[in-house]
Amino acid sequence: MAQVYISLGSNINKEANLANGLNALYQVFGSLTLSSLYECQAVGFVGDSFFNMVIGVDTEQSLSEVSTKLREIEVRFGRPADAKKFSSRTLDLDILLFDEVVLAEPVQLPRHEILTNAFVLWPLAEIAGDLIHPQKQQSFNRLWQAFDKSTQPIKKISFQWEPSTGNVTL
Repeated sequence: MAQVYISLGSNINKEANLANGLNALYQVFGSLTLSSLYECQAVGFVGDSFFNMVIGVDTEQSLSEVSTKLREIEVRFGRPADAKKFSSRTLDLDILLFDEVVLAEPVQLPRHEILTNAFVLWPLAEIAGDLIHPQKQQSFNRLWQAFDKSTQPIKKISFQWEPSTGNVTL
């Protein structure tokens, strides 16, 4: 069984797409480990602020199967197939870690945003803080402690998600 960590982000109809993403991930993977929800400014382009979080799942699916499922979920909830890298998103789902796999292609693992974006590293450290980055050989807690937090303002947003109803409450 593979341990997978997925980032979820949205800056278009954020509350509805947060619920859509969580509900779809729950349908695919079952039990989800959720970080807190964070709000931060868009990185790399001018746009509305994002909601971001990290979700942990255990799966028997291959990396390719998980990647395909995430892309299907994004498209189902309005992400254009030709979306630019730095643009607003209804839903953005990225595999951050897939066990201890290190790859450059077809996806980069571990994902480089872990080390460069507070909205990825903080929630990952929150739910997988003792795990060791497969390349840096440091825990995600240690990497978060060393991160220059002045470069990316980020705030925790209180929320609740009920898997039985699919409702998100902020």
